[in-house]
Amino acid sequence: MKNFLLLMICSITGISAIAQLKATAVCPPFTVDIMAGTVNDLFAKSAIGEIQERLPCFSETVEKDMDSKCAGVFYKDRDISFYTDRRYIEIGEKFKGKLSPALMGVSRNSLFNLLGHPKLKDTGWDAYQMGYGTLILYYNKAGKINKIQISSKTTDSIKLCE
Repeated sequence: MKNFLLLMICSITGISAIAQLKATAVCPPFTVDIMAGTVNDLFAKSAIGEIQERLPCFSETVEKDMDSKCAGVFYKDRDISFYTDRRYIEIGEKFKGKLSPALMGVSRNSLFNLLGHPKLKDTGWDAYQMGYGTLILYYNKAGKINKIQISSKTTDSIKLCE
């Protein structure tokens, strides 16, 4: 009887120990190709499901039916967001990954050779018409890039989240 009881206790303990194990989603390194408008070959117009499948380590997903926020897939620890409802990708100053070309922190005055003249210009940002849509570069007070938005829409039709 003691052996049977010991066997049952070991079995229950072993099963509950296995049930507590949960694998953490692992993402590949994030690589942004600014000239092509992609992040790991995903475009700004990619669907939520496709983004979640290819980059499973997201910190939050907001579905389209929620009124208070813009829909998308968010990677807060990497400072990158896919706004799927509005079809743009936002890359913040603390982005963890590779930017090609490496524009973060670059001076506003040194962009002409790479991007030409912006289609729209303001004191804090420039919008460039690209083959995929629009590239918007935001600048800090020193005139250096601190945020990048890649949109599949033109400058005439883009709507950004606040």
